[in-house]
Amino acid sequence: MLRGFRRRAVPADRPALPRPAPGEGGHALRSPSRLHAFNRYEIKYLVDARTAGELRQEIEGLLDRDRHSGDAGYGVWSVYYDTRRLRFYWEKVEGLKFRRKLRVRHYGDRFAVTPDTPVHVEIKQRVNRVTQKRRVRLPYRDALLLCDGRELVEHEPPERGFLEEVLDLVCRLDLRATAMTGYQRHAYVGRGADVGLRVTFDQRVRGRDRDFHLAADAENRLIVPAGKTIVEVKANERVPYWLTDLTAKRNLQVIRVSKYCQSVEAYGLAPRSIFHIPGHDLGPFPDSDLNHGRASALTAPPEG
Repeated sequence: MLRGFRRRAVPADRPALPRPAPGEGGHALRSPSRLHAFNRYEIKYLVDARTAGELRQEIEGLLDRDRHSGDAGYGVWSVYYDTRRLRFYWEKVEGLKFRRKLRVRHYGDRFAVTPDTPVHVEIKQRVNRVTQKRRVRLPYRDALLLCDGRELVEHEPPERGFLEEVLDLVCRLDLRATAMTGYQRHAYVGRGADVGLRVTFDQRVRGRDRDFHLAADAENRLIVPAGKTIVEVKANERVPYWLTDLTAKRNLQVIRVSKYCQSVEAYGLAPRSIFHIPGHDLGPFPDSDLNHGRASALTAPPEG
């Protein structure tokens, strides 16, 4: 039984969040419900900028560019919640076969975030080798009310079970905002026989350990070396042979890395684990030259 939070009724005239316009990207997320879930395998590599550029050039003709990427890519910002003793962090470091984490995620220009901006409240969990992600799209004010205010927000009937699960985690484990990450992403999606495949290139990975409001005029610092790119391959069932050959040709090594853990360790919230990526200078990194002036949010966001 859930305790420690209040319930809010759902008014009949509740305004809907904006829906994707015809022709916009993110078609995989177009469904009657704002609740979305999927399972997949994830493989990560850490590569230098030159290798990442070469790899992107090779897959340009084999995969479709995510419609949000364009030439500049798009920003991804996440606020992670954890216990006082960093339970979720330690579950990752210790490699538990079942582990999860809670976050609020925004795609696009964080400086333009308002209380009405759509964001995602997500539970990402690992079950053996499979990554499962479930999320619901809410106005930013409701996401904060849910995760920080510990109140059940207005919702559609299919969303209730997920929202109550979030509240159970927040209340039972006494979760609070712990670290924030942000990066610039270029993404590619599979076509034909490779439907379900997604390859992302994350650069300028930075974070902070305070001032967790998405639009806060706060300083972010690099948490991964500036010349490094995190390449992630995400597949529903299998990675195609041609992609395996591309990574093998460059002798890319699979790594265990978590941007959340990297941020926690970079700011000294926990000792650096054997998975920590060294070499970042923790120097201030201005965000204003990346996404400022772009759309306030991606109304049909990517899959992650």
